[in-house]
Amino acid sequence: MRYNEKIAAQVAAYFIYREGGLLNTMKLIKLMYLAERESLQQFGEPMMGDNLVSMPHGPVMSITLDHINGFIPSDDNGWDNWISDKADHFVSLKTDGDPTNNLLELSDSDFDVLNIVLDKFGSMDQYQLRDYTHNHCGEWEDPDGSVSTIPYNRLLKNVGYTPDAAIEINKRIEDQRSLNDILSYTG
Repeated sequence: MRYNEKIAAQVAAYFIYREGGLLNTMKLIKLMYLAERESLQQFGEPMMGDNLVSMPHGPVMSITLDHINGFIPSDDNGWDNWISDKADHFVSLKTDGDPTNNLLELSDSDFDVLNIVLDKFGSMDQYQLRDYTHNHCGEWEDPDGSVSTIPYNRLLKNVGYTPDAAIEINKRIEDQRSLNDILSYTG
């Protein structure tokens, strides 16, 4: 699976809505990482398909972080359709009201994962989440002020898969990404 900006934007919109319409960017990226981790733990499949990296404040999803920071353009009906630009380390929804009925990219099992993450971690602030991911996400390795990739198989081992199963799932994810790249090639 390759990164799905529409799903990532809708996951962010759901978290922002459930957190009152305004959310600290570090808390958002941590909740989204934990949702991706939960999806991999439960189903052996990423929800958003982002690149996972270790950064000084813990594990994050790199493409999503680039969207939060406004470093990359948004696709149609993607990030900029749902999420406001970052201001003072916060993001908000672009629309008022409950967006839940319009989050059509998310499945029932996706909503289950998001609600599990909110039930476990929604009461934590961004620093508590940072500390939690440092201490409880064994796939994160301190990059000493830099950035390093978190392979899916390392994450999968840390959520309970056997080494062989983690390698097989990682291979399936990478094969699917390669196939998607080939199919989307327009050159």
